[in-house]
Amino acid sequence: MSTDPAAAPADEDAPAPRAAAAEDATPPEHGAEEAPGEGGATGTEADAEASADAAEGAGAAPAPSGAEAELAAQRELRRRIEERKAGREAPVEAGGKLQGVAADLLAAVKAVEGGAAPTAFVPETAPAAPRRPAPEPARPAPAAPAAPTGPSDRAVDEVAAVLADGGAPASLGSAVAEALGDGGAAMLREDPWQLLRARGVRPEQADGFARALLGAEARPDDARRGRAVIGWLLEQAALAGHTALEADALRAALGQRAVPDPEGTLRAAVAEGDVLVFQDPLETGAPAAQAPASGPGGPDEAEEPAGTPVRVLIGLERYALAEESLADGLAGLVNTRPAAGPGLDEWQSAGGEGRGSAAELVRAAAGHGLVLHSGGEAARAEPAALLTAAASLGLRAWGAVHGPDSRARLAATLSGEVRAVTVAGLLSGAEGPGRDADGSLALDLLVVLDAPQLDVESAAMLVEALPDGARLVLSGDPGVLGSAGPGRVFGDLLASRACPVVVSRTPDPGPVGELASGVGAGELTAVDAPGHEVAIVPVREAAEAVHRTVQLVTESVPRAFQVPPEQTLVVTPGHGGAAGTRVLNAALKEKCNPGPGRFAGFDPGDRVAYSPAPGRTELGRVTGAEQEGLRLRCAGGEVLVARDRVAGTLRHGWAVTAHQAVALRAPAAVVVVPGDAGAGLTRDWVYTAFTRAGRHLSVVQGVGPALAAAVAERPAKPRTTRLPLLLSGVGVSSNPDERPPVGVRGVLVSTLI
Repeated sequence: MSTDPAAAPADEDAPAPRAAAAEDATPPEHGAEEAPGEGGATGTEADAEASADAAEGAGAAPAPSGAEAELAAQRELRRRIEERKAGREAPVEAGGKLQGVAADLLAAVKAVEGGAAPTAFVPETAPAAPRRPAPEPARPAPAAPAAPTGPSDRAVDEVAAVLADGGAPASLGSAVAEALGDGGAAMLREDPWQLLRARGVRPEQADGFARALLGAEARPDDARRGRAVIGWLLEQAALAGHTALEADALRAALGQRAVPDPEGTLRAAVAEGDVLVFQDPLETGAPAAQAPASGPGGPDEAEEPAGTPVRVLIGLERYALAEESLADGLAGLVNTRPAAGPGLDEWQSAGGEGRGSAAELVRAAAGHGLVLHSGGEAARAEPAALLTAAASLGLRAWGAVHGPDSRARLAATLSGEVRAVTVAGLLSGAEGPGRDADGSLALDLLVVLDAPQLDVESAAMLVEALPDGARLVLSGDPGVLGSAGPGRVFGDLLASRACPVVVSRTPDPGPVGELASGVGAGELTAVDAPGHEVAIVPVREAAEAVHRTVQLVTESVPRAFQVPPEQTLVVTPGHGGAAGTRVLNAALKEKCNPGPGRFAGFDPGDRVAYSPAPGRTELGRVTGAEQEGLRLRCAGGEVLVARDRVAGTLRHGWAVTAHQAVALRAPAAVVVVPGDAGAGLTRDWVYTAFTRAGRHLSVVQGVGPALAAAVAERPAKPRTTRLPLLLSGVGVSSNPDERPPVGVRGVLVSTLI
């Protein structure tokens, strides 16, 4: 590696004035990121603070925005979950309408729950699903702006009155009313700890609110408090990527939150149906865990046989249903032949009859309903070639990505009639082919890039929307940071080996690609960079790191690589600290676009990071301010952010966190690693930050050997999910007739009452 030869004493780094509201609010990006690696299995208070203002939604616009589309898709999933919940007369009746393999699986599970020994069964090979004869429907015209779906003004006012009585800020009124729904004011007065259901509220704040309303009746051992804290802990765990928590970890977390009787509180929550309890079989020799009883009568009858080691997990029904729905949908894709269509020879001919991983991907997609593809930025050309080949065969092929920036990069590699969309836009109907008469997506092949960014709910909706006989290809770089929402869908699928996996042999080029390959393998090694494509800039303190970063962005990189400041991405571990995004953005604004911050701290020409929904960030530029709000030009088009949404969805965007940048790419990147960040660094954070660079990477290095230690010793933080177990019986063979059977996959020991 080499040090930037153009480095010279830099200039001022005085921060630009900024309104307090805009400074303190945290947009709904990928959780809190004050330092990577912080927090345990249950998340941190910072996780809640990071999305406090996000609950109010995205900026309003004259037409439906991407944020509105994504929120609509999330509401649709929750509606389906509620319908399933309401339609169940008893837990054993769930799935009564299933057919085929799913019905056989349910029967096997019921047999185990009734005391029978677990037995595998071999499902009948599913016949090829017929192609739908209906012609491709015309894309419907864009719908008019949807009517407001949030709480009514009256509901907000009623909740605000209760909040005022408890000494809570009135600004929480909208978020609390949205979280509690109709009758929220009465619910809140009856149970003040329901305040924890609003994002950004912490238990100590809810305790103070309860004391103000209930007086001496507000005690730590109040059953209402314990149940509310359980729900809060599980939601915090979801922010950290977990779909469930181990029972022992949840008991310990309850004790840390001053719940006097964690075991009794957990039992009460199970009995009331607040949570689901799962006993998942473990490998032989693993220590067994203790499950909470489902009520005063003792353990549930559906426990695993004595002596079987199990892992006891506690989860919210929302994520449990999404995970199980996803597993069932994926199993259907694996065990069902794609619809009749072109033969293998035709696929190979359309793919250019080439060799290597690109040809392997074409062959795998030709014969399987579900295929995984892994690789870096250069490897994205392979799924793009697959899409082009499928379209040339007359198939309805679509590519879906995480955000507008990634969509533009994919679109640049496509040819013919293939189109690229975002996952959120596809699910909401704002983008894509539309739906057929059955409500399924009108397509034959869907290739999802940026697959590591799929959370379990989005993935479940996506799989559920596929028509019979469709092919699904999930492609992405397994080394990057995971999804903002709960789950580890792509990683769990790779580990399950349930379907064909094509590992790209197309490496990212140049010294940056060589460095990234080493980091992905757990080694931070020197690379030969004769053109200074990689530069290491050592610093001793945070102020020097800020100084050098500004110099690199505004002087050195433009001079050496002809990359203007607006095309350089600065990545740093967190928002806070002496070298976080706040400080760096203030210094870069002063140099790149000085101004008084006339509109909530922003001026026309400011570079901004717009986060319309949790886990999604678009870079844009302020083009003007109006009475209604702030107007931006982003990769996805023009956006009007309402005045009351600015503080919750916008930050200055010269410097971003790695989670914000995970779907972004720039010609040059400056990665800032200040001295206080060493303990929180992980391999996937370093890999994500380094791979944002196309032609040039500068690393402002203040942690010394701690950077190499993080790469070698600390891979991605683990996530607790059930998908690996749910997929454990789903196997793959090159011949669908030879695929292994689906087996019994864990036992649900308590369901909602």
